[in-house]
Amino acid sequence: MQRRPMRTAVTPVFEQHRVFHSRNVDEARAFLHDKEFRLALARRDAPQLDLRINGVYLPNVYVGYIQYGAPVSVRAHPTRSDYWLQIPLRGNFQTTVGHDIVACSSSHAAISSPSRGIALRSDAGSARLNLSISRDEVVRQLVALLGRPLHAPLEFAPEVNLGRGYGRSLARYLRLAVAEFERGDSMLFNPLMQTQFEQFIIVGLLVSHPHNCTEALRRSSRTPASRDMKRAIDYMQGNLQAPITIADIAGASRLAGRTLFQHFRAFAGTSPMQYVRNARFEKVRESLLRAAPGENVTDIASAWGFAHMGRFAVEYRKHFGESPSETLRGHVRPKRSWRN
Repeated sequence: MQRRPMRTAVTPVFEQHRVFHSRNVDEARAFLHDKEFRLALARRDAPQLDLRINGVYLPNVYVGYIQYGAPVSVRAHPTRSDYWLQIPLRGNFQTTVGHDIVACSSSHAAISSPSRGIALRSDAGSARLNLSISRDEVVRQLVALLGRPLHAPLEFAPEVNLGRGYGRSLARYLRLAVAEFERGDSMLFNPLMQTQFEQFIIVGLLVSHPHNCTEALRRSSRTPASRDMKRAIDYMQGNLQAPITIADIAGASRLAGRTLFQHFRAFAGTSPMQYVRNARFEKVRESLLRAAPGENVTDIASAWGFAHMGRFAVEYRKHFGESPSETLRGHVRPKRSWRN
């Protein structure tokens, strides 16, 4: 049974984040040429062209919507250096990665690798979500997980099954992300949360989707010493107000990221990223308890990377048994004299 597309509505997503919109063939070709793509379509189909590109640019990932309105062929220039995930929203298209052909529909997406050629044939009614992921960041994360440099270009299996594993998780996560990016007050516009979003996409891709380094990731690594774990914790504690990635922690601990994942829980009782989150909650509480008059919960929480105040308040109560505003009020409440 095929899974439903991520979104069936005709209305394009990210309309408040427009990148390009044109019905003119020459304008469309020129724009895509600047992005290192070559657009081809039959003359008889030109009147149907309605190229709409909307998107959100993050430090290492671009999340975008694209539709053509006409049957087209698109070929990427060999100089493009990104990993390109194409997730169908409606209709069908065919992606060729090297010599592999992927029929993209509601149940299957495609990922291209910069070391392999890529071409796409799109139906008139199709629309898709594109994720362009920085090759440098993907390689950086993989090197951190492996604990050694790469000896060959990283290449992913081009077909992504949206009905299981990474593909299913990716589709679910992107539904939420699309809805969040369409809100101006979304927590995903906070730099710390953008780092976490990118981490989910990139590390999830590396550990859950097949590629030519998968077997190397599965091999056993050395057992870390407690000093390695202490280096990791010292790094996290010293950088809680900055974006932190697994690659950063692995580099500080001098461990392969895979080894770090496996042994940190046994050492600290939680995962590295949950440790970071818990530590940030502790810092918020410390800040609330020593807040100066006029400081508020929102500013203090934001300073430690919490952008969605409703969710933050719920989690804070779970951690400390009271709301952040109660912590703040308890600190700033005027003290009664012992004579009263």
